Amino acid sequence: MSVPPLLSRLRLPVIGAPLFIISNPQLVIAQCTAGIVGSFPTLNARPASQLDEWLHEITEALAKHDRANPDRLAAPFAVNQIVHRTNDRFEADMVVCEKWKVPIVITSLGAREELNVAVHNWGGITFHDVIDDRFARKAIGKGADGLIAVAAGAGGHAGDWSPFALAQEIRDWFDGPLVLSGAIATGDAVLASQAMGFDLAYIGSPFIATSEARCSEEYRQAIVEAGAADIVNSDLFTGIHGNYLRSSIERSGLDPDSLGAVAAAGTEFGSAGSAKSKAWRDIWGSGQGIGAVRKVQPAADYIAQLVGEYEAARARLAAL
Repeated sequence: MSVPPLLSRLRLPVIGAPLFIISNPQLVIAQCTAGIVGSFPTLNARPASQLDEWLHEITEALAKHDRANPDRLAAPFAVNQIVHRTNDRFEADMVVCEKWKVPIVITSLGAREELNVAVHNWGGITFHDVIDDRFARKAIGKGADGLIAVAAGAGGHAGDWSPFALAQEIRDWFDGPLVLSGAIATGDAVLASQAMGFDLAYIGSPFIATSEARCSEEYRQAIVEAGAADIVNSDLFTGIHGNYLRSSIERSGLDPDSLGAVAAAGTEFGSAGSAKSKAWRDIWGSGQGIGAVRKVQPAADYIAQLVGEYEAARARLAAL
């Protein structure tokens, strides 16, 4: 197993997952200056011209932090690019990413060799998120540096498989950087992911309950109040199975326990519940690990909590 030198100065082996709509420069800067990789989807910057402004803001803020804290440098940041052909912003967003020499590019929904070449040419590295071994092999074959294995229990469009199964199959042939996504919310879980063979953990949903997240107070509180049993898996909202908060489905006027019947009847989401409800904005994504989230707090405080839990878990393991 190997971690690129770019990631060697992390305070904790964690990447803050790019949260659609929610991740913004404030959250990314807070994550990076607290010692983990912060990230955001390029599509969160709207209109498209805002991407240049966001990358300028993040780059300048992290440089300022490093000048003031030469003994505690910020972690690198990442952007998430949707590489599916339906993303009509892909080419323009890549030009902006090249301008700012984005250190890490996370790709989703397909793998593109030309993206990996471009990022490598400006000195960056790439990770591709995958849900199984077949897609993992394709991504590495097209030049990705590392993989993000999205297991069952992750927020949004989660995978179907156990992290143990993913680790076994991918590590059988791949010795590069491997990240685990799926229901990770504590420092104990970060250490457990390493014990399984992953290099880093991918944490998303708990950061919704931080003061920097770009979301409603109702969403933050719903994360704090919910547990694994409050997560509903359905393909009704986007056509792809995903994990969502039960309370947000109820707020839209739907019965979370009858979504299968709605889909079987061929009823579209927009006409099944509130006509004003939208996936992600009103139907809130979440992973199964949020039972560990007890309060809304600044991202730096949550990361400090993770560090404390991680070190305590390591100490317990060493004492066995």
